[in-house]
Amino acid sequence: MFNTKTISKTVAISGIGQSEVGRPSTKTAMQLTIDACKQALDDAGLSRDDIDGIACWPGDNNNGDAFSPVGPSALISTLGLKVDWYGGGYEGPGPLAGLINGAMAIDSGLCKHVLVFRTIAEASKRLTDKTSSALSNKTIGRDSSFSWQWYTPFNVLSGVNLMAMYAQRHFHEFGTTSEQLGQIPVTCRRNAQLNPNAVFNNKPMTLDDYLASRYISTPLRLLDCDVHCDASTVIILSRADIAKDMRNEPITIESIGAALHQSWSWDQISLTGMATQDAANMMWQGTDLKPSDVGTAQLYDGFSILTLIWMESLGFCGIGEGGAFIEGGQRIARNGILPINTNGGQLSGGRTHGLGYVHEACTQLWGRAGDRQVTEHQISVTAAGGGPLAGCLLLSKGI
Repeated sequence: MFNTKTISKTVAISGIGQSEVGRPSTKTAMQLTIDACKQALDDAGLSRDDIDGIACWPGDNNNGDAFSPVGPSALISTLGLKVDWYGGGYEGPGPLAGLINGAMAIDSGLCKHVLVFRTIAEASKRLTDKTSSALSNKTIGRDSSFSWQWYTPFNVLSGVNLMAMYAQRHFHEFGTTSEQLGQIPVTCRRNAQLNPNAVFNNKPMTLDDYLASRYISTPLRLLDCDVHCDASTVIILSRADIAKDMRNEPITIESIGAALHQSWSWDQISLTGMATQDAANMMWQGTDLKPSDVGTAQLYDGFSILTLIWMESLGFCGIGEGGAFIEGGQRIARNGILPINTNGGQLSGGRTHGLGYVHEACTQLWGRAGDRQVTEHQISVTAAGGGPLAGCLLLSKGI
């Protein structure tokens, strides 16, 4: 039976891979996925024949659109895999759901090695359809059940309108300011300058640049929004007893957070905590480690306010104290007490959507980050999602 308090003894990350991050890429979504798979398999020292499980989020239920152009069944066929378990689907604790499901498959004894992937091709799609990511395109089919049809008549045409609601409420309740929030995109851009795979690795940004960027949905500005890209990321999970004899030092999943103790809703939930508090509480209950043990925090920055809310929910500062905590940017810098999004995050690195944070956490834990490497550490946290979608992982180097 799956138990988050013993998961560290049964499941480990054994390899990682990531394709180019293009804006746009000249490669197809499947080509990008294959590139990331090859890299991850080589990193783990495995062959295709070793993979007996595959997972992603959300999967083929998006009918091949840019948000999810490759699902498990297509990748199984393309790679010629013979799997004992595979899965995908939107319903789950956000962008880390594929990895969480893969861990459960190993823990339950279904698989030895699960290939978890996330592919996205939004930059290419936006070349031909600027409205491809608008909520107004999600009012039919499967998405109608997620209430978009009730938002669009009120000009809630983009996810940024919902995120602005969270930001405005945080500003109102806790006195958070734009100058404080701006430290997140500024920090991410600084980190991206040291990441050769980042989209904005040659465009520095200052706080003044941030404050001068136009409002998209008050109080969020253009530079509070992540940057669409084409990319694929792969994480290989292995049974822990096998991983200890593999090519890399295992990175164990110390604990998982996936709880939802509120309504599945983008607005009928805590507007200053969302589902992040439920997931974070679950994760910390599954370990003896504490926030002070964390060396890097790779926190979802689809919009900058989400990073701040995750920071509070995970206990790196008090609820409502996030603005003061990040003021000036020193605490969240690479040499600060809580280095965040060390690859540039989605705000400057590219919207790799979930698994990119896990990839960077492993890169840091294995000491491969080059110029952006944070001082050696053993523990990282990754978190992804917003609104009712929230999942987080505590990762530890070694078994």
